[in-house]
Amino acid sequence: MKKCIPELYGSLVFNDKIMKNKLPGDVYKALRKTIETGSHLELDVANAVAVAMKEWAVENGATHFTHWFQPMTGITAEKHDSFITPAGNGEIIMDFSGKELVKGEPDASSFPSGGLRATFEARGYTAWDPTSPAFIKDGTLCIPTAFCSYSGEVLDKKTPLLRSMEAINKEALRVLKLFGNEDVTRVYSTVGPEQEYFLVDKQLFNSRNDLKFCGRTLFGAPAPKGQEMDDHYFGALRPRVSAFMKELDEELWKFGIPAKTKHNEVAPSQHELAVVYTTANLAVDNNQLTMEVMKRTAEKHGLVCLLHEKPYEGINGSGKHNNWSLSTNTGVNLLDPDREPAKNLQFMLFLAATMKAVDVYGDLLRVSVATAGNDHRLGGNEAPPAIVSMFIGDDLASVLDIIEADAESEAKETVTMTAGPKVLPHFIKDTTDRNRTSPFAFTGNKFEFRMPGSSLSVSGPNVILNTAVADSLGAFADRLEKVPAGKLEEEIHTLLKEVIRAHRRIVFNGNGYTEDWVKEAGRRGLFNLPACADAFPCFIAEKNIALFTKHHVFTREEIFSRYEIMQENYVKTINIEAKTMCSMMYKTFLPSLLSYIETIAEATEKTKKVLPSAPVISQEKLLSTLARLYTSISEMTEELKSAIAGADSIGDSMEKVRYFNYTVLAKMNGLRSFVDEAEALIPESFLTYPTYDKLLFSI
Repeated sequence: MKKCIPELYGSLVFNDKIMKNKLPGDVYKALRKTIETGSHLELDVANAVAVAMKEWAVENGATHFTHWFQPMTGITAEKHDSFITPAGNGEIIMDFSGKELVKGEPDASSFPSGGLRATFEARGYTAWDPTSPAFIKDGTLCIPTAFCSYSGEVLDKKTPLLRSMEAINKEALRVLKLFGNEDVTRVYSTVGPEQEYFLVDKQLFNSRNDLKFCGRTLFGAPAPKGQEMDDHYFGALRPRVSAFMKELDEELWKFGIPAKTKHNEVAPSQHELAVVYTTANLAVDNNQLTMEVMKRTAEKHGLVCLLHEKPYEGINGSGKHNNWSLSTNTGVNLLDPDREPAKNLQFMLFLAATMKAVDVYGDLLRVSVATAGNDHRLGGNEAPPAIVSMFIGDDLASVLDIIEADAESEAKETVTMTAGPKVLPHFIKDTTDRNRTSPFAFTGNKFEFRMPGSSLSVSGPNVILNTAVADSLGAFADRLEKVPAGKLEEEIHTLLKEVIRAHRRIVFNGNGYTEDWVKEAGRRGLFNLPACADAFPCFIAEKNIALFTKHHVFTREEIFSRYEIMQENYVKTINIEAKTMCSMMYKTFLPSLLSYIETIAEATEKTKKVLPSAPVISQEKLLSTLARLYTSISEMTEELKSAIAGADSIGDSMEKVRYFNYTVLAKMNGLRSFVDEAEALIPESFLTYPTYDKLLFSI
């Protein structure tokens, strides 16, 4: 690393320090006002910003600019235009206007629109988001933007997030004013994603079509060793992995992404990267860029970064824990309980609002993480279950008891932990343990939403959280704003009791993996939506449509367009996987199995001829087993092929989702069981692809 970290950090970002140095004072103030308050930015200010941005970008080697946006594909998109403008006499100038900064016109017809746009309706617009700083990537100035169609329909993941942030800002400010917080002018949702991922050798990756086309292995016998020894978690980093992580940190720091923590995860070849929290909008942008940089950096080291939620069967999958909180522009974390949370009515109101939101809109939280990949992960191997519940710990649970019973609270003394030997330092014990089985866990001053999958844009989950909590806060404010100041505290206590009694069913501090919890959740009436086919219809439930439209996060048309896109993505994903599995059976696995059968048969016959009295019962038993498996695999591959074709006659989108979930995927799982059994009996020399042994233990 040539530069020290402070010099390196943000060196490719048009950040506040650069803006202050490059912009005239009045322009800088106007831009800061827009960033901090959301006020309109005049074109003359945009022109001045564009000139400074272009000069800085060119000084740092940029030749092009792009409006960097997040369509409904789940990844980012960019169209590159150079700064050059012909100046006559065969010469050019480097130019960039405020109009080019503020607005772009990409083709909107080839991105998912869920029926909002016809193929021939091509025009779309991108609009500059000044709250997320521009950056330079591969010689191109990247300008974060929102994306909409010619007629104004939202076609991206950024715009709904910004709308939801406005909603929670508006309603949270109303509540804060009741407590006399006149100095607070802005409330931000803050997010810190924890990104899990797998690394695999690039040559091995390229030898498996399922990894290349689907991001996960569609079959594979387990390796003799998995994660049962618990020796990979937090283990020493192997040199190749360490070199990758070191370069990844440096690349992310250049983009101003506060990469903080890196370590080995539980499963072999699984790792995690955690960043320092920031505002939700910037956190989402940073995470999208992080995933891109992870993949690109891995290739430099002869590796491939797998972001699929379940690339390997039988070991942990990868999630993206979404640490969510609310902070004011004055630096106050609204989910920090202090020492006596029962007496901290402001905190308790925000906690109650979150509790109500998760209870009422738990179905939407489940929908926000519903993908074909995440269905394989949820409910096992340290992933949270598909039942949405909230963990708050024993201390806060006792606070709920106190409020519900109108009892007096007492400040709990801090507990000093000692580990025994005097040489070890003493430290303060946290007020609550961590529950790894909870989908939505309070962790001291934030909530950790653990259901999102590793490949997911965390825009969706945060749109739901922001909007649902905003709705709760708005309802609280509607009621409390009518109460005289002298009776406000009493009314808050009454409100808290009502909310706790109505929504405490969502609180569960136990083990979310047990069958007992599934039954208990059913008795409580909690949402249990195991698969996408169960979750998707909830998105268009009338109560959820009312939520989105009330807070101007989505129009009704935008809701149904996203519903259609969810279904399309699921069907296309399983269809690709099923076709890949059939192809690998016909072209790879069945020929290998047949070759081994022929080899064993020939060897058995030779043994009989040379040594007629030699026992060959073991060979014949193996032959019988392999022949049975060959027949079963051949037949089930044909059944899978027919099942894929059967989907063509289904017109209804949701019915097609159910068909792929309950028919096609079921046949894939059935086929896999026979393939895995057979693979365990075949020598590696007969297989044309790497097995789990190599995939998981090669780096």
